[in-house]
Amino acid sequence: MNVKQIAVKLTSTVALSVMLGGLIIMDVSAADIDKLVEDCTHCHGKDGASTEPKAPIIGGFSAQYLMDSMAAYVDKDRPCPEFEYPDGPHKGDKTDMCKIADDISEGDVKEIAEHFASKPFVPAKQKFDAALAAKGKDVHDELCEKCHSAGGSLASDDAGILAGQWIPYQEQTYKDYSSGDRKQPKKMKIKMKKLDDETTKQLIHYYSSMQ
Repeated sequence: MNVKQIAVKLTSTVALSVMLGGLIIMDVSAADIDKLVEDCTHCHGKDGASTEPKAPIIGGFSAQYLMDSMAAYVDKDRPCPEFEYPDGPHKGDKTDMCKIADDISEGDVKEIAEHFASKPFVPAKQKFDAALAAKGKDVHDELCEKCHSAGGSLASDDAGILAGQWIPYQEQTYKDYSSGDRKQPKKMKIKMKKLDDETTKQLIHYYSSMQ
């Protein structure tokens, strides 16, 4: 074998090693991500498609919104009520989102956020009041459309997805904003002050009607 043939063989071997190494890294990374998101799925469902009305659907949210949400829990800018795991090996055990957020590194939060952002948003199948929903559309168009465009259905707004979200979760969210327990941008606070119990209910049923 001449020098040229040896060089070609060495180059091919290195290239193959790099390719195989990349595949191994990808496999390990996929396994690591599955492990990272496992606890999340016990409340938020497989791929973030929650079947628990009080747990938000998070699959399909933007990665930025999910990372901002976790940061808000760490900073205590969002309330952290105690809850029980509804499923999985910790079923019945109590915890809260502040504890969970504190236990996850920033790097892992990013991996988890990107994982759920890559999944489709699966709207909740639930009953809603069509008359309230029709009125809620007008409320949304007047107060909310600028930040929650396309009826609150776009992840790209980095404001969560409202369209198709569970009613009980939405109801609790509005209570947290109204009470001041959940921090909100100044421009949102101005809009929220224009809502009363009835218009809030209309908004909730509007978003819930998009299934």
